[in-house]
Amino acid sequence: MAQTRFAPDRGLTSRMVATMFFIGLLYVVVVGVLVVLLKGAWAFVLLFSGALFIGQFWFSDRIAAFSMGAREVTPEQAPELHAAVDRLCALADMPKPRVAVADSDVPNAFATGRNRKNAMVCATTGLLRRLEPEELEGVLAHEMSHVAHRDVAVMTIASFLGVLAGLITRSAIWSGFGRSNRDSNTAVAVLIVTAVSAVVYAISFLLTRLLSRYRELSADRAAALLTGRPSALASALTKVTGQIARIPTRDLRKAEPFNAFFFAPAFSKESAARLLASHPTLEQRLDQLSRISAQLGRP
Repeated sequence: MAQTRFAPDRGLTSRMVATMFFIGLLYVVVVGVLVVLLKGAWAFVLLFSGALFIGQFWFSDRIAAFSMGAREVTPEQAPELHAAVDRLCALADMPKPRVAVADSDVPNAFATGRNRKNAMVCATTGLLRRLEPEELEGVLAHEMSHVAHRDVAVMTIASFLGVLAGLITRSAIWSGFGRSNRDSNTAVAVLIVTAVSAVVYAISFLLTRLLSRYRELSADRAAALLTGRPSALASALTKVTGQIARIPTRDLRKAEPFNAFFFAPAFSKESAARLLASHPTLEQRLDQLSRISAQLGRP
């Protein structure tokens, strides 16, 4: 597929490859657990696991969009939003994604899609009400850079696959312990595979979070360079972060499970370790944009 005019990021590419390697390793371990616990049914396990993986790849983006209440809109329904996306597509030389709006007062945006041809960019009604045109364009450029770098597909698969793998592992463990009284060898096997699975899952989780933080910085950088207005993106970041703090906690908690997809985290605790955060801190993002402004010679 042809390259876009978004600035390439080899660091992001290498991190995505490493993350998917570990996620794939986790998936293999989960399959191993099922094979151990379901003796004589390995063909079913492999078939089920393969179907699950394909299902995640093809439908997880739609599930995410549906869960976040994204509603596709026409140029007549959202002219300013479509106009901003059109300008960015012309700048980036990339196909226009589907454009959607989510009816939420939480000011945010996200992108989904396996590739550029079936991507969708969504802004919340809260974001559209609060941002100036240049700020909105900066946010949309950030989201479209995720599509251009293909990290939307990687994060979608990694996030959903990790959750499902964890659920399958726990189900397999419970099933195995239920039979352990009759088969001590099975009990030992379950304990060993469970320990390995837990370690791999923990590593994969941390690596996914590390990738998530890096991809946000990468998207900020690519958006600032494409639009040439890092100050507009910095203003949007400051405004969105400040406005999110005023949203009722119950509404933020509803959006929290989708933080990895958002432009800015919907809910985060000051006491939470940075190692577990899905986004870099506001200070890190603003500092990077400030350096880009200095490089471009713009205020």
